[in-house]
Amino acid sequence: MSGIQYPLEGSCQCGNVRYQLLAPPLKVIACHCIACQKLSTSAFSITALIESDTLVLQGELAQWERLADSGNKNYAKFCPHCGNRIYHFNPDEPGLIKLKAASLNDTRVLKPEAHLWVSQKQAWYQIPDGVPQFSEQS
Repeated sequence: MSGIQYPLEGSCQCGNVRYQLLAPPLKVIACHCIACQKLSTSAFSITALIESDTLVLQGELAQWERLADSGNKNYAKFCPHCGNRIYHFNPDEPGLIKLKAASLNDTRVLKPEAHLWVSQKQAWYQIPDGVPQFSEQS
């Protein structure tokens, strides 16, 4: 997206965790699975897939872990003060981070390139024409 200057700044809700995104995301996706609806308290969660070396973090992070429906490990790093998730990762894929990018100060990069788990999507939400959709995980 033109006009976006990197690094981009971001933080948790309380500001105890701050970060810089040094480069554009590899991909931005919207996930409509029930777990992401609970995470976002909305119809879907937006994730920016980034290379791990493009994220610079400051502040204390706590960790939460679960197995995804797909069997993949889904670990989350979050602020222990306000509970805001900063990113997810799979320890079996150490070079990639799934940044919860709504915490960026400049959210213009958050235009989803694909929608996952549309089999669980809220019926009232209409995915824009031309954006790839996948019934489950792509």
